Amino acid sequence: MGVVAFGSWTRGESRAASDFDVLLIAEECVPITRELYRRWDSKPALHWRGHEVEPHFVHLPSEGAVPSGMWAEVATDGIVLHERGLEVSERLAGIREMISAGRISRRRVHGQSYWVRAG
Repeated sequence: MGVVAFGSWTRGESRAASDFDVLLIAEECVPITRELYRRWDSKPALHWRGHEVEPHFVHLPSEGAVPSGMWAEVATDGIVLHERGLEVSERLAGIREMISAGRISRRRVHGQSYWVRAG
């Protein structure tokens, strides 16, 4: 369904040893299993600008559902590289609306961020 870059590269915090994180969004009919990651790992490593691409296979969160912290991070810092239709961009916009409305918010402890639901 889509490919979204996220992580240190999109935040401008990458270092020489950083990998390039990509969210690979699969249709619901595609099971996300260890076998999927094994198949990825069985191929030659994919690199972007000399950095290994680190895949994160996911399904789109349900519309209106409170997203996981990873999805909140992707909504704030991610860059959509490819999508079929606009479903990924629309879902990310919906998550950003939840953040703007204060339904979810980012907190920090010891330099690490995490997301919480309001109320």
